[in-house]
Amino acid sequence: MISIIDYGMGNLWSVSKGLEKVGAEVVITSDKKKILGSSGIVLPGVGAFHRAMENLYKLKIIPVIKEAIFNGVPFLGICLGHQLLFSSSEEGGNCKGLDIIKGKVKRFKTGLRIPQMGWNEVRAVKISTLLKGIKNPLYMYFAHSYYAQPEDKKCVIAETEYGRKFASAVCQKNVYGIQPHPEKSSDKGLRILKNFYLLTRN
Repeated sequence: MISIIDYGMGNLWSVSKGLEKVGAEVVITSDKKKILGSSGIVLPGVGAFHRAMENLYKLKIIPVIKEAIFNGVPFLGICLGHQLLFSSSEEGGNCKGLDIIKGKVKRFKTGLRIPQMGWNEVRAVKISTLLKGIKNPLYMYFAHSYYAQPEDKKCVIAETEYGRKFASAVCQKNVYGIQPHPEKSSDKGLRILKNFYLLTRN
């Protein structure tokens, strides 16, 4: 069973439907015992970084997330959930994140339209289970004004260009993060969700 963390931020049902399409059993929950008992955990999200962290604090889910990751449970952050994995964000001042991956979330400074909305190229820069079986480059759907900048570039598994290069997918041990929306990115996006699902069965 894969738990999708329900913390009041965004696209829970579309992520759930995407995972179900690739064969996963899914529960949308904020129940700590269910989350800890899962074979995989997904943290999706749309909206403001500081509000997301406030909600996670109020629900007392942060220690549960960290315990599950420490125990080796495969974990996937999507869009805002990807950004929350990092130490802090410029959004709303200087807001602390989950600090699972060292680095900062920064606002785009570019003459291009902000937020980035629509399809863009995701280019794998490292072999990763999350991107297995997908030809390089792939096009995925983005909707964001901020991007993650990891301190250790070794965790970057894919990059995207939007005024500058940024990490559009990362991996640190059993933790994965992806900035675009795989559930909105056609067959290749579903392949990413399937790859994560297969990780939870090992």
